[in-house]
Amino acid sequence: MTATATKPSTAPVRNQRPGGPDRSAGRRRSSTIIVTALLVVVALYFLIPVYWVFVASTKSTSDLFSTNGFLFAPTFSLWENIGRVLSYDNGIFGRWFLNSAIYAGVGALLATYFAAAGGYALAKYEFKGRNLVFGTILGGVLVPGTATALPLFLLFSQMGLANTYWSVLLPSLVSPFGLFLCRIYAQATVDTSLIEAARIDGAGELRIFHTIGLKVLTPALVTVFLFQLVGIWNNYFLPLVMLSDSELYPITLGLNNWLSQVDRLPEFYELTTGGVLLSIIPLSIAMIVLQRFWRGGLTEGAVK
Repeated sequence: MTATATKPSTAPVRNQRPGGPDRSAGRRRSSTIIVTALLVVVALYFLIPVYWVFVASTKSTSDLFSTNGFLFAPTFSLWENIGRVLSYDNGIFGRWFLNSAIYAGVGALLATYFAAAGGYALAKYEFKGRNLVFGTILGGVLVPGTATALPLFLLFSQMGLANTYWSVLLPSLVSPFGLFLCRIYAQATVDTSLIEAARIDGAGELRIFHTIGLKVLTPALVTVFLFQLVGIWNNYFLPLVMLSDSELYPITLGLNNWLSQVDRLPEFYELTTGGVLLSIIPLSIAMIVLQRFWRGGLTEGAVK
């Protein structure tokens, strides 16, 4: 009997990491460094202003102009400044904060729901004029909000809604970009066969939308909600045009009102910087809490 010698395999053997398979295929060290450097630059671009606001809110007015803007002053006055912000003018900042929460929270929630319903309908129902309706809505994305503020003010004035909560809340319920995003996402993720199966089981259209459509559209809904929340919370021009009563002001308009008085009363610098710090906390919390829905939705359908 002759033994047959087996030739050693010449195929390259990829190094395996102790913790699992090698995931470095197709990656170059230089490209990784470049991408990481760009991400660091972008992160610094967004984080440095937040850091400056935090440092500025810990200083008195004299320290704000006599010390380095990125370094803390010898006297840490954060809690004193926040106390002044919350107590000034019988706690008017708390009223502004509540107004912004109503405008942004209710407006973003209802705008997201309407965008999801409209996008789902345009994606999953066949009817005449569907493309015309979608094109008209898509054209609304190109119209800036500042261009419609004055016509809305004239319209709401005739209806008796100017200088009310409704004058800021109603325009916030419309999100052309959100409807566009929901329509595209519904076309890609909501399976028609799943809808037909639910119809066979006797489910109505509204129940199908609420139990199947909204669940599948969750990543898109989170995106629309955050865009609307940030947009309404930071909106300044529309409340400026619509509102004249300081009791109805959102945070943006109230802080600008304080800032306009710094030439007469320099202590308003402390109120403004402290108010700005408090105003960014809700948006940060919303981003941290809702980002997990993005991670769950991006991998949906990746593995069958």
